Amino acid sequence: MKILAVSDVESSLFWDFFQSSYLEDIDLILSAGDLNANYLSFLVTMGHAPVLYVPGNHDGNYGVKPPEGCVNIDRKLYVYNGIRILGLGGCIQYNRGSNQYTDLKMTLDAMRLTPGILLHRGFDILLTHAPARDFHDAADPAHRGFGFFNTLIDSWHPAYHIHGHIHRSYSRDFVRVDRRGDTQVINACEKYVFDF
Repeated sequence: MKILAVSDVESSLFWDFFQSSYLEDIDLILSAGDLNANYLSFLVTMGHAPVLYVPGNHDGNYGVKPPEGCVNIDRKLYVYNGIRILGLGGCIQYNRGSNQYTDLKMTLDAMRLTPGILLHRGFDILLTHAPARDFHDAADPAHRGFGFFNTLIDSWHPAYHIHGHIHRSYSRDFVRVDRRGDTQVINACEKYVFDF
């Protein structure tokens, strides 16, 4: 299965210079947040793949105008064609903006998903907006990762952790793909295609 992961920056390839062939081979689209709702609706309309998403810290308007035709999997374990996807949107709390959580709140929210994780015998993809603490995150208060994401990865060994929130322009040390144990960690900023 070919998966397109997107976040944070609308790709001009899929938005301004779109050709139907660009989405022809894509079987699933995962959004890690901070994207225009119209952009996600465009992707689901122009391609033949479903769009599953979690909100980012700049997606407060999703409550009023969510991406049409897309599926919000925030705080859920969603199964698509046998692939178990755990969704946890938002970022660390740094001001009073939308979709911001303390480390404790994110930990409690994730722990509430344990019965579903046990029922499904784990999950294959962890889809988050923020990265894990000390793994692809940044030192500033707005871009620190969540510590419990490391616990989820180390405990359940998903094949992938897809996140956003950290833009390529933030640092020359930008890392697109990395590994944490058995898990391939992918920063989906703008776009990244991979085979599951």
